[in-house]
Amino acid sequence: MNLYTRKERWKWLLLITSVVILAGTLWFTNSLVRKVAAEERKNVRLWADAVHRKATFVQYTEAFFRQLQNEERKRVELLAHAYNALVQATNEDELSFYLEIISKNTNIPVVVTDASNRITNTKNVDFDSKKVKFLSDSLLAEFSVYQPIKVNLDAKTYILLYYKDSRLFSDLRTVLTDLNQSFLDEVVKNSASVPVMILDSSNKLLASGNIDSLNQADTSRILSMIAHMSDENDPMVVELGEQGKTYIYYLSSGLLTQLRYYPLIQMGIIGLFLLVAYVLFSTARKSEQDQVWVGMSKETAHQLGTPLSSMIAWLELMKMDGVNHPAIEELDKDVKRLETISQRFSKIGSVPKLESVNITSLLYQTIDYLKKRTSKKVTYQINIAEDQNIMVPLNAELFEWVVENLVRNAVDAMGGSGRFTIDMIESPHHIMLDFSDTGKGIPRGKFRTIFKPGYTSKKRGWGLGLTLARRIIRTYHKGNIFVKSSAPDKGTTFRIVLKKP
Repeated sequence: MNLYTRKERWKWLLLITSVVILAGTLWFTNSLVRKVAAEERKNVRLWADAVHRKATFVQYTEAFFRQLQNEERKRVELLAHAYNALVQATNEDELSFYLEIISKNTNIPVVVTDASNRITNTKNVDFDSKKVKFLSDSLLAEFSVYQPIKVNLDAKTYILLYYKDSRLFSDLRTVLTDLNQSFLDEVVKNSASVPVMILDSSNKLLASGNIDSLNQADTSRILSMIAHMSDENDPMVVELGEQGKTYIYYLSSGLLTQLRYYPLIQMGIIGLFLLVAYVLFSTARKSEQDQVWVGMSKETAHQLGTPLSSMIAWLELMKMDGVNHPAIEELDKDVKRLETISQRFSKIGSVPKLESVNITSLLYQTIDYLKKRTSKKVTYQINIAEDQNIMVPLNAELFEWVVENLVRNAVDAMGGSGRFTIDMIESPHHIMLDFSDTGKGIPRGKFRTIFKPGYTSKKRGWGLGLTLARRIIRTYHKGNIFVKSSAPDKGTTFRIVLKKP
């Protein structure tokens, strides 16, 4: 099995494994989030039930308070009736009876005045009735909370009976007010880490918890919070005594929110770590590959040097001996070619010198050399005028190597029979060369893989030709080489893009 085929399969296997692990992690975390959310909803529901029961208790106390208020009013009316009857009493028994009714009032503050508000009698008051002769100003306001009861003594004379809440009633009112306030405070405290707002039916803020600096004046913020909280959780409706129907809005706890987003953050951090690790390892691997390339090229140049020197010497001896054979001229060309190849390998790893070269002439020379050394069934076509002078910064020896590799790959792909074509497109800043063959084509999924070292579809070969070509074009000439197009059994076109001087 080809190295890159195995590598591709391993990539897919690792990708599928990563997806399974990621999906399992997300499923487990989401399952945990759902359980925590369910438990939180359960706690909020229990808390809401407690709120409802406490609100019921407050309502009951409120009703009891109103009932007690009505009873006090009836007692004051009874006192008024007693005062009226006391004036009209005809015997001692009636007089004693009504006096007893009046004397048994030990809680309700009562002030009796004449028509001009002169105080004539008091009961259970907290001011000195001997010093205060008239009911006026703040004292009158204090006893005018309830409508005074008018008692007619005769056709022209009457008295007014002023009263206010008893001390017991006032204490009960204070306790009830404190109970309501403590209830609201306890609702906020019991919400724990949950942001909560309590509003009345007019969206007036009654209390809030775990929300920084929120007050009744922040109308726009309150409305925004209501919309946000309503989207996450339905509000709870609770009756709160004098407050009437109130609405409790809340958000999920910070812990639940963190659990919900934790997997995504975790995956992001892991992904970033893997990306950094991949970049570092890729850089290190590329550096190692470069060292291997350089070492292999230098060693190859060194190994070629010794037999090449001998071949040059033998050719010189043959010429000196007067040997005249047509093969000697071609052999001389091949030796020079070997010298060029040796120089090519020696330049790998070092920065080559780029010179302004007529690329048209270079292409014709290279193809002319290769044409004599490939099958006669392969035809070559260069769609560039031979006299066209196009200067490009190149290292001629290395660029010839690229063209040779493309030609050899094309000949192999065509099975030794077909057409190899070179086209050129010129732009203001670039030269684009298209090298086309009529071979078996390259699958689209292999367009990138074919440039990797060791990849080959041939039974014999190292799979280094296109790798060297890409390295020469990209690294040394700052250009680009890629598969422009390819179709099964129709051929392939490689494009090389070079910069103009």
